[in-house]
Amino acid sequence: MTGRGDSTVDLFDGESIPLPSSEEITTQASPVVAVVKTSPETVLDDVKVAMNLAGYKRVLPRDLATLLKINISWQHYYPACSTTPWQLDGVIRTLVKDGYKDIIPTHNGTVVVDAKEGRVKNGHKFVEELHNLDAIHLEEQKWVPFEPKEKFLVLDKIYKQGIHIPEVLIGKNIVHLPTMKTHVFTTITGAMKNAFGGLLNFQRHWTHSVIHETLVDLLKIQKQIHPGIFSVTDGTFAGSGAGPRAMDWHAKNVILAGADQVAVDAVSASMMGFDPMSIEFIRLAHEEGLGCADISKIDVKGEDISNVDWGFESGNTFASKGQKMIYWGPLRPLENILLRSPIAPWAYLASNLYHNDYWYRFKGKKRVEKAMQTGWGQLLKTYL
Repeated sequence: MTGRGDSTVDLFDGESIPLPSSEEITTQASPVVAVVKTSPETVLDDVKVAMNLAGYKRVLPRDLATLLKINISWQHYYPACSTTPWQLDGVIRTLVKDGYKDIIPTHNGTVVVDAKEGRVKNGHKFVEELHNLDAIHLEEQKWVPFEPKEKFLVLDKIYKQGIHIPEVLIGKNIVHLPTMKTHVFTTITGAMKNAFGGLLNFQRHWTHSVIHETLVDLLKIQKQIHPGIFSVTDGTFAGSGAGPRAMDWHAKNVILAGADQVAVDAVSASMMGFDPMSIEFIRLAHEEGLGCADISKIDVKGEDISNVDWGFESGNTFASKGQKMIYWGPLRPLENILLRSPIAPWAYLASNLYHNDYWYRFKGKKRVEKAMQTGWGQLLKTYL
């Protein structure tokens, strides 16, 4: 690893390893993103190492409650699709050992994903109960009006009656727990898009036609309401193709961490084989001064990623092709009728029929069975 200094981090087995000195940790001009190689045997310690390499304690005030924003992209377990149980477990263990007291696992449902079912099938419930933590579901919380201090790109135009956010988020730290994967609408998904399910309600699909600008606006909201923001991104399994669900999985064995959400996503995109500046939401966030997407100006600690290119591609499903025709194609004039009227549930039904009744049944299950034969699959079984 690069950047060894005088300080150390104690691992969960009592061993200590050196860390960068305080002078080497994140500055606004040079954000730090940690990239740590991992394995099923060492992942809990490796999460801690990544968090400390990225200087998380300087970002998250210890005297405040800390939300752990869990990503559930599918109620089924599928590799690279949702927050992994070891990712959640490692973050909780690190926070607890470092004296953080009020830790809140945070979930959200969608119109096509049952988060309560996904919480069980992805091992999150097991981890939360292991650590005696009470999880919350944002759709069950009180939502309050939000007044932005920064000018929005699009949200105020989409939600003309005003923007509402969960009151429980305000004034608390947040740690995002995304995975490294591609996405049919945004090329990749990661730290920035993880807020999409937390800050917008069940009408969030109204923003899909301007999804890139929406993610930038959501980061503006986060910077206004959260005293500390951090991300721990899981790349143990990573997904290429028609994400966030119908992907090919690849065991890549890395953990990423950082406070600059734009920089974390830029590093993730670069490792997957994309030019971060070619991805609109990353470029826009960089141009808006919300973070750094210039890889040459990001201090990557841990692994050398200069020659890493996984060659991932963002694909399409039958369902996403239809959606794109509505958002950006010939059916655009019918968007309000098809997706913002009482007939909108047809789209949810179509998505569920395709992903659950067709793709998962005839393709996904076989891929899951293959993944379960790996070391990560064996580790997953200990959380279910």
